[in-house]
Amino acid sequence: MSHLQRGVFLDLATVDRDDLDLTELRASLPEWSFHEHTEADQRLGRIGDAEVIVTNKVELDAEVLAAAPRLRLVCAAATGTNNIDVEAARRLGIVVSNARDYATDSVVQHVFALLLTLVTQLDAYRADIRAGRWSASDQFCLLDHPIGTVAGMRLGIIGWGVLGRATARVAEAFGMEVLVAESLKTDRAAQEDRVPLERLLGQCDVISLHCPLTATTRHLIDDAALRQIRPGGLLLNTARGGLVDPEALARHLRSGHLGGAGIDVLEPEPPPADHPLLADDIPNLVLTPHTAWAARTARQRVIDEVTANIHGYASDQPRNLVE
Repeated sequence: MSHLQRGVFLDLATVDRDDLDLTELRASLPEWSFHEHTEADQRLGRIGDAEVIVTNKVELDAEVLAAAPRLRLVCAAATGTNNIDVEAARRLGIVVSNARDYATDSVVQHVFALLLTLVTQLDAYRADIRAGRWSASDQFCLLDHPIGTVAGMRLGIIGWGVLGRATARVAEAFGMEVLVAESLKTDRAAQEDRVPLERLLGQCDVISLHCPLTATTRHLIDDAALRQIRPGGLLLNTARGGLVDPEALARHLRSGHLGGAGIDVLEPEPPPADHPLLADDIPNLVLTPHTAWAARTARQRVIDEVTANIHGYASDQPRNLVE
């Protein structure tokens, strides 16, 4: 057994809004320090002699990790670990564990909330009602914005992990045809049931991103990729903001080449007021503030996963290792 004494949660408010049960997490260690938010210059003072750090978005670079004398375990309250220098942790003998598969239901329902909002012109019709156009109509319904159906559409999925597969299952239930992009990892052999990215972009009505953000995938959807998407095509991104070139996306929406985009993630977050996708003249853009993952049940699972990771390490059976 690995004896652990003290833990610190650096940004609890990014997960818990006073609606989660923290009982088991609090009981996982004898001593805890919980902080709603932690600024960069507060990190070392708050970490102190903690053996366990829990972080969602607070950056833990090599300098911070090296300055934590008793640190043994870093728990990411998320799947992504871009904010943690995993290589430095490895050199220092610090274990990094993340939370996995906690938000599948939440993310998948958000994917289709974005898609259905675009296809049914939901925002446009709600705006019409608020403007009094339904009350002033000479007939029982409004038909000013063309409504499509997802049944019969072809969905292209980029990223064939848990989220990509779950999205595909729901898409098929809606009557959509699903194509899956070939792996973006260069060491993977071609697979007969997968489609090269360039061909997938041109053959699908909807593109949904479910891949991680890496040096290879940064701005994967750039101007050239957007040009390959068929006219009127839709783009959905609930993965990472850095996968999409925002200026290129804004141009293709304004030009009408794209039929619309549903975007839940930007880079950076929170975005500056002059972010290219926050302009108020971009048509057919449905933007949400990184909430696809945030159902209460999903956030509770994050806490439960962190708790399990602490117990796993303490019993010499570390889990969800990030290497």
